[in-house]
Amino acid sequence: MTSPTQAYKTYPLGDFALQSGTTLPSAHLAYLTLGSPTNPAIIYPTWYSGLIASNLWLTGPNLTLNPDKYYIIIPALFGNGESTSPSNWIHKDEGGKRFPEVSFYDNVRAQHVLVTEGLGLQGARAVVGWSMGAGQAFQWATQFPGFVELAVPFCGSARTSLHNRVFLEGVKAALLGAKRSSSGGVCESGHVVGGGGGAGGDDGGYSAVWTEEERRVGLKAL
Repeated sequence: MTSPTQAYKTYPLGDFALQSGTTLPSAHLAYLTLGSPTNPAIIYPTWYSGLIASNLWLTGPNLTLNPDKYYIIIPALFGNGESTSPSNWIHKDEGGKRFPEVSFYDNVRAQHVLVTEGLGLQGARAVVGWSMGAGQAFQWATQFPGFVELAVPFCGSARTSLHNRVFLEGVKAALLGAKRSSSGGVCESGHVVGGGGGAGGDDGGYSAVWTEEERRVGLKAL
């Protein structure tokens, strides 16, 4: 079985145009491949908060995704800390500079660029995904229906449910309470409003710079 510590690669996307009309500057996609490129390809995107290594539980001899039978491609979501994310993008040290809104559409289009231009594939046997990976599997099937033969989404949905949005807003509120700020809601791309911890300006009243005390209190509440 492939070690979870196996190093992933990155594929440069340049200034990547997003569905929202904005651009993700100097973008890159992190990915790992398992098996021979002569085998049928399986695209296996990561899920919300998951690292590439988190996907390896389904890969290995005698498991569902066997590298001896398939060429398995694990692309990381934008924002997961390995692909372009708030923690590594070129503006990460500019306090209050907000990371652009990124959609399933953007992730799948970037993955399509990776597998076609970067890896030279003309099609894939299947796209497989769990949770938000399932959301990407649905997106692949509709966005590039002629590219993948099968879509295998499991324990996920094509659109994030209302109760899931409420859950995510709850944990975000716990973090933002440490800055005396509140969430603007998931439909507001994560903007926050009010509070004494904000920075003002065009960043929605929120500073991306956290003090050590704010980090400690916020993470404890979370």
